[in-house]
Amino acid sequence: MGLKLTLKNIPEEFTNGWRERAKRNHRSLQGEILAIIEEAMLPSRLKVEDLHAEVRRMGLSTPDDAMALIRAERDER
Repeated sequence: MGLKLTLKNIPEEFTNGWRERAKRNHRSLQGEILAIIEEAMLPSRLKVEDLHAEVRRMGLSTPDDAMALIRAERDER
């Protein structure tokens, strides 16, 4: 049997953010909070969302771009 958990005095900015995120992901608020907890349990290297965000931040669009970036970084060493 799973754990029953009650959270109290959660700041409104958190609850509003969770509700918005749940709506974007087509989940209930409870389902979204569970997804957030599950995501937090993954090792950071496995968080696909973080990886996608980093790739977008770096402006990479093709494997060739990534290879060029890796080569340039290695050459700097």
